[in-house]
Amino acid sequence: MDVSQFDYELPEELIAQTPLKNRDSSKLLVMDRHSGEIQHKQFPALLEYLKSGDTLVLNNTKVIPARLFGMKKETGAKIELLLLKENGNHTWEALVKPAKRIKVGTEIDFGEGLLTGVCEEELAEGRRKIKFSFSGIFHEILDQLGEMPLPPYIQEQLEEKDRYQTVYAEHRGSAAAPTAGLHFTEDMLKEVTNRGIRLAYVTLHVGLGTFRPVAVENVQEHTMHSEYYQLDEITAKLLNETKRQGGRIVAVGTTSARTLETIARDHHGQFVSASGWTDIFIYPGYTFRAIDGLLTNFHLPKSTLVMLVSAFAGKEAILSAYKEAVSKKYRFFSFGDAMLLI
Repeated sequence: MDVSQFDYELPEELIAQTPLKNRDSSKLLVMDRHSGEIQHKQFPALLEYLKSGDTLVLNNTKVIPARLFGMKKETGAKIELLLLKENGNHTWEALVKPAKRIKVGTEIDFGEGLLTGVCEEELAEGRRKIKFSFSGIFHEILDQLGEMPLPPYIQEQLEEKDRYQTVYAEHRGSAAAPTAGLHFTEDMLKEVTNRGIRLAYVTLHVGLGTFRPVAVENVQEHTMHSEYYQLDEITAKLLNETKRQGGRIVAVGTTSARTLETIARDHHGQFVSASGWTDIFIYPGYTFRAIDGLLTNFHLPKSTLVMLVSAFAGKEAILSAYKEAVSKKYRFFSFGDAMLLI
């Protein structure tokens, strides 16, 4: 299966550079994944397509200000880090630019004497293992020195950091937001439960895969980076109960979908309390075991996320829907509009 099969034309002006003033004022493209029928709505209309007994599953990860700027102590050269994965003992896996300047033993100063780092190991694809030294609480220092790691296709400055967090973000650890959840307001979540639709939360800390293009021609040869996930016992019980009672499980975002599919795959279609690292790669031909619906944003051409939604709703149907979204000038990517596959 060739990566080029998942390409589509996207005018640059449709890439959303800033969030809308109101979270829930985005458009919503709704596609029946069985008939292919498409409807165009506004985001609050999502509630029209959910019913009492369904469960909406959201990823409650919290984005950390994971982009750090420092200097090599030896030469003063500027260095940029994107923190990807915490390995314990104040050691992180990070994407480094320019990586060629950072060898084992290289020291980096991140300013004001608050934070320094030393390279402990050189990894593939520009990644390094960095051990940090500091006085105080690491995440408080990160809040002071770090920046929100917006994707490279966003050129505008983000005026309000909270707009790159969901309103239900709780557990720190992501290098990128689970963007399908950015559309929800607290009032809309209350309305969801008022209608008898249940809310459930999983955690998947979004890592390098979000920033990493598919570099091979054959889809099957692509390797996903692993990301940490967690699902607790109460949520597992609720999800199993939803299935037994004939309700639908609707994942908010590809990260929630990948978490649920990982657990269902590993436990014969059942949900259990679990945590660990997943590198699940979902592309056409995959058999879904967990989800019945998916709320997501519009994704980059030839990305693993376009492959995932194509696996769920059919490649031709997805590419047709994307073409229609372009013609109707939907906003694309992280701060863009939403799509419901049901």
